[in-house]
Amino acid sequence: MKRFILKRVASMVVTLWLLSTIVFMVVNVLPGNVARKVLGGQALEEDVIRLNARLGTDKPLLEQYWTSIRRIFTLSFGDSYKSQVPVSDIIFPALGRSAKLALLAFIITIPLSIAAGIYAARRQDKPIDRAIVTVGLSTSAIPEFVTATVLLVVFAVKLNLGKVYANPPDGVGLFGQLEYLLLPALAMSIAYFGYIARMTRAGVIGALHADFTRTAVMKGLSQGQVMRRHVLRNAMAPTIVVISTSVGYLIGGIVGVEKVFNYAGLGQTMLDAVNKSDIPVLQGAVLLVGIIYMVSTLLADLFIAYLNPRVRLEKSR
Repeated sequence: MKRFILKRVASMVVTLWLLSTIVFMVVNVLPGNVARKVLGGQALEEDVIRLNARLGTDKPLLEQYWTSIRRIFTLSFGDSYKSQVPVSDIIFPALGRSAKLALLAFIITIPLSIAAGIYAARRQDKPIDRAIVTVGLSTSAIPEFVTATVLLVVFAVKLNLGKVYANPPDGVGLFGQLEYLLLPALAMSIAYFGYIARMTRAGVIGALHADFTRTAVMKGLSQGQVMRRHVLRNAMAPTIVVISTSVGYLIGGIVGVEKVFNYAGLGQTMLDAVNKSDIPVLQGAVLLVGIIYMVSTLLADLFIAYLNPRVRLEKSR
């Protein structure tokens, strides 16, 4: 297991380097002058030249690249090109806001989707099973920003049952924040409900028809004992993988939901950085999302190994 963890950490370092390289290349392919975007179209040419020299964006691309890579691996992202404040002061508060929204979405989604998947699997091919599968497929096919727009118009505008903007004012308590975050969290939950429910259903059906389940039933174990000790321990691996891979996407990838509800999360921060060619902010944000994604998948692998002794044996080789 130690060897497995070391291999994963090494692959994380390589992945972060590739992420940083791709971000740098993409941003530098975009048209426009960084200093011109920062100062505006009416700025004097000498001011633009002076700011480019101060930011280092007038240097050769290879030199800029090595500077950006060095910042990444020393965890010193520098200052934002646009606001001239440390990148950490921008991305970490945005990460906290995205984490808060993602946590609420997970609290809503995971229990409901897992329960629905188990319920459907135990009633395979019955009307309720087909209904859950159909609803899951339908909700998964709808883009998150479409769901967010519908929820915004129907509940916040027409029925006045939610907030149009998701950013709660300063000093609002926990329940007040939930009022602001509920609609965007529901939009994210609806998108993931079907995917997690269908993965849970498939895993449980496979485990229910496995030899170890039949053996447990023949031993005289109760239905609850069979489900807890044998079926769920072996059926939840695909669901755990799906949940772990969803973490990074929920933290940084739901730009559409954040845009609809004007929520200043990490996804919105990355979008603004792209529009402004703010390379340090974009690299720092992408690095955070990459770290979260890789750590969550590593924890998922370890949890699956804990649930399934056969997986532990394979990873220890």
